[in-house]
Amino acid sequence: MKNLLKIFLVLVFLTLHLSLITYHLSLPVRADEIEDIQKQIDDLQDQLELSKNATTPLESEVKSLEGQLEAISARLVAIQKDLAESEKDLDYQKQILAKTVRSFYIRSFIDIPLLTLFASGDASETLKLIAFQAQTSKQDRSVIKDISEKMSKLADDKKRLASAQAQINKQSQFLKGEIASAKSFQSELEGKIAALTARQQEILAEKSGTFQTSVGDVPLADDPNSRPDYNPGFSPAFAAFSFGAPHFKGMSQYGAFGRAKQGQNYEQILRAYYGGGVEIKEHNPDAQINVEGYGTYSLEEYAKRIYEMPGSWGDEKGMEALKAQAVAARSYALARGGSICATESCQVFKPSPKGGNWEEAVNQTRGKVVYANGAPVSTLYASTSGGYQESYSSNGYSTPGFWDTPSGRSGWTSQAYEKTAGSPWFYKGWYRSRSGDSCGRSHPWLTSEEMADILNGWKVLFEGGGDSSKVTPQGSCWGGNPYSISELQSIGGYTNVSGVSVSYSESGATANVTFQTNKGSVTINGNDFYKAFNLRAPGRIALKSGLFNIEKK
Repeated sequence: MKNLLKIFLVLVFLTLHLSLITYHLSLPVRADEIEDIQKQIDDLQDQLELSKNATTPLESEVKSLEGQLEAISARLVAIQKDLAESEKDLDYQKQILAKTVRSFYIRSFIDIPLLTLFASGDASETLKLIAFQAQTSKQDRSVIKDISEKMSKLADDKKRLASAQAQINKQSQFLKGEIASAKSFQSELEGKIAALTARQQEILAEKSGTFQTSVGDVPLADDPNSRPDYNPGFSPAFAAFSFGAPHFKGMSQYGAFGRAKQGQNYEQILRAYYGGGVEIKEHNPDAQINVEGYGTYSLEEYAKRIYEMPGSWGDEKGMEALKAQAVAARSYALARGGSICATESCQVFKPSPKGGNWEEAVNQTRGKVVYANGAPVSTLYASTSGGYQESYSSNGYSTPGFWDTPSGRSGWTSQAYEKTAGSPWFYKGWYRSRSGDSCGRSHPWLTSEEMADILNGWKVLFEGGGDSSKVTPQGSCWGGNPYSISELQSIGGYTNVSGVSVSYSESGATANVTFQTNKGSVTINGNDFYKAFNLRAPGRIALKSGLFNIEKK
């Protein structure tokens, strides 16, 4: 019973502390914040990810607090059990108390020294009796006092315990409601695709697209204005530079060229990009491939008519890259079931054989196909990944995700195979459309005010406060009814940007972009900035990759 008060005080402290934590946790799920989140513009995958990021920490902590409540409730049960045992002891003590009080009451009348003197035979015996009576009376008083205090203490403990139990039950019910709300909130977001307007979808599709999906017959010429050493003529100036384009899965064509230049053969190149678990096997060279609009060709005749890599690379130590491309072209066509389109949406086919180094590469790899789990692999490829290859799956087999350099992450960007091969897409500022139109812009550089405008667009898109459908580029090239710079500025509050820094994840994406602004430092998730930039950047200025950098002059 001596520890009961201490236990109770600890319990009260935990209950009050828990109340404060619970109140703090209730803030992220207020209705207005949920409404803001639901207004965020995102595609399905990003919205699902946002949901998990927004609700998982809350749900996890709420569950942890509920566990603490359960532990406290269990302790209360134990305390209740102790009190029940104490009540049994006190019932017995009450009986003793009644007898003690009765005895004490009687003795208080008869414990008179004179009576004792007459009852005793001598003085010595009398003194002993008097001393004994005095001691007995003292003990009776002590017993009465102890039992009375225990009864009072028990009654007080029971009262406070009942109050504490009521508070705990209330907190428990509240937390259960919070868990249900968090799960409902997450379920709602997981089942919802953020509503991009049709116009915004069109803008994102155009700005995220590139000129073509592969190198083609002739590599693109470098544009001096798209390089980071271009001088825009004003300062501070900011520009977004993409690493690679347009997708980053499978084989990098420029990466294959760089690997061939460094002495790798076509099998090593294919295994580097599609993984060590693939097999490079002989396939029937007479297998039929139906090309939409052109009829049916044997596998080998089909391969000779693929225009996806410059034949000139064969004269620049790149024959092994051409061979790797020939094997990938066969595998890709077979994986589509033997029927394929003739455009860059599949792989570029022309009715006339390409000839030259390309035909030699096809002949030297006759019938070779990339297999996994007993079937041809859908061997994706593209011009330039920017130094990181993303993983993807085909036939239940997953290709590796890795930094495409001789020394992994530490070799990016100086040692990237694509950079060795001289890809003009490795690091580029994009400001022209697919057709070459620049919408009046001669370079990708933005003023401080223009970059601040993009931050204000990000604010509306991802933190609310305005009409997200109006976050589109200004100017006649895009039309619509976009916010003006001043209108967005009145919502977001960003008027200028003075500095920028970028961090990267190990998985080959820009993790965060941090800006120094008139409102102080602001850090934006890389994927969120990617979307905001492409939806608001003026003209045709765009990011083509989730792996990007922001330069400042």
